[in-house]
Amino acid sequence: MKQTLIVTIVSTALFGPSFSQQPILSPRDSTEILIKGKKISINYGRPSMRGRVIMGGLVPYNKVWRTGANEATALETEADLQFGDVVLPKGSYTLYTLPSAGEWKLIINKQTGQWGTVYNPELDFARLAMKKDSLKTPVEKFTMSFRRNGNDGAILVLEWERTMVSIAFKVLNNNSSRSREEF
Repeated sequence: MKQTLIVTIVSTALFGPSFSQQPILSPRDSTEILIKGKKISINYGRPSMRGRVIMGGLVPYNKVWRTGANEATALETEADLQFGDVVLPKGSYTLYTLPSAGEWKLIINKQTGQWGTVYNPELDFARLAMKKDSLKTPVEKFTMSFRRNGNDGAILVLEWERTMVSIAFKVLNNNSSRSREEF
């Protein structure tokens, strides 16, 4: 009994710290932009290629993807946003994508706080076409960013492997008192 206790204590002392110091394979990251004094932010898991085929492989075509890793990708906006003809009320949302070899769709979903693979299509607010481009140099870590687009807008950009998809939006003046629950 004493021998087992000593082995357990020694094993924990020797090997315990090494387990806790392992790098997180898909750490959380965030991006934000301030437009017209209003913050738009995204919090997402950031997986790496690590020698894997990503598009059409790890990220399958024609299936809803969590758009990152682990917990669901969260969008928070302090202002109403306009994507083409679609007006997104200020609030919190989850972002998914529907990748394909051709066109991608950005899915804005009203459910929040869930694990990334928990997806309820009945709670979709909108599915929006994204612009797809090829990158000359591969991007090792999945990256989401905002690029300013004039004084009142931005472009949301997703890059990974040799694929870049993007969608433009504008920040609207918030003269409305509507909440997302009303839509």
